[in-house]
Amino acid sequence: MNDFVKKASQKISKLSPEQLSSFVKTLIGEKDRMDSILSSLSTGLIIVDCDWKIIDLNKSAERLMPFLNHGADIKADSEPVWTQILDADISNYLKKCAEEDRTNVNEEFSIQNNDSYRFITLTVVPLVKKEWNDDDEVTDTTISGSIITIEDITEKRQQEILLHRMESLASLTNLAASVAHEIKNPLGAISIHIQLLQKAVAKARKTDGALPPEKFMENYISVINEEIDNLNKIVVDFLFAVRPVQANLHLVSPDELLSTFVQFFGPELENKNIQLNTKLSAGSTRLLLDEKLFREVIINITQNALYAIQARYPDRESKLGEIAMESFIKNDFYYLTIADNGCGMDSKTAEHIFEPYYTTKSNGTGLGLTTVYKIIKEFRGDIDAKSVQDHGTVFTIKLPIPQNKIKLLADNSSLKEDKRS
Repeated sequence: MNDFVKKASQKISKLSPEQLSSFVKTLIGEKDRMDSILSSLSTGLIIVDCDWKIIDLNKSAERLMPFLNHGADIKADSEPVWTQILDADISNYLKKCAEEDRTNVNEEFSIQNNDSYRFITLTVVPLVKKEWNDDDEVTDTTISGSIITIEDITEKRQQEILLHRMESLASLTNLAASVAHEIKNPLGAISIHIQLLQKAVAKARKTDGALPPEKFMENYISVINEEIDNLNKIVVDFLFAVRPVQANLHLVSPDELLSTFVQFFGPELENKNIQLNTKLSAGSTRLLLDEKLFREVIINITQNALYAIQARYPDRESKLGEIAMESFIKNDFYYLTIADNGCGMDSKTAEHIFEPYYTTKSNGTGLGLTTVYKIIKEFRGDIDAKSVQDHGTVFTIKLPIPQNKIKLLADNSSLKEDKRS
């Protein structure tokens, strides 16, 4: 409010009709100007009172926030703002902020739009009302509600995902060089043996026309076929290694997915006399994951643990088998460990478990843990395994917690007290 409006409002009872009319026009102009500014902002704004009922909002908020209704129906509703929001995660978050009197906080959410996801950041700050005296000095401050800002960070998240994939493609240069080196050796062996066959045939034509002995021919051809098989395996392994993982990343709670998995997989383990212990982090951390692929990771590692336990304890009646899952947060990373007390692995086997087609199972494909490794890398995480033969194995998954880099000032305790009073 400009100085004229402030001073005029303090002396409104003494204004003439002409001055009062001018004052009203100025107020209307100020309101129109503020409405234009709010409507022009790309950031969504929702203003709520102390009961979290909507006082005002701009067009960007209507566009970014998944409201149940639109237009005038939003503000006309007398219920708290979270009852008008379609997305359950956002609704629960705002309700929690209201119940716990939380301000100066922010959280990231993903909203599904057909087959894609949109990412937004919600920030809640207090709406501070100031009281002024005639000398333009602040005499009192109280909290009269909250301001909810909505930022669309979809492009930022997509750029991060694209950059990560480009970095992964760049790393293929070294892999391709390694494969080229591996291909040269079989090609050299094939070339030499074909030359020997050609010389033998040429010699036979110049003499009596009799072909070399059958065993002589078969030995060379056998070596050629063996090297062709080696080439084929190298190429297939390479194609599997470079094939991208089709991940549809959005914000989900890994602990919720793990809880669902335990309910699904628990009865099967119990039926096989294997105890499943879980200790999940108490927070509500959400990560950029693909639910289907994350579930594939957990199932694959658990099935490997199940195989290892049954190899160590072949007696079906034995109740010594145990699998333990634990998750925790440390230094802006989410950690998940999956441990078993199975047969374990020797150091040589442990070094190669993530390589394509490397397996110790008689009926295994050797692709399961390679797929796990690729998925975790697509999630921008890391995975490693530590194993002791005849004791067990521990897989540790490390995933980054998304950072929106929004720093907020600490809550003003005095303002909170004013609000409570």
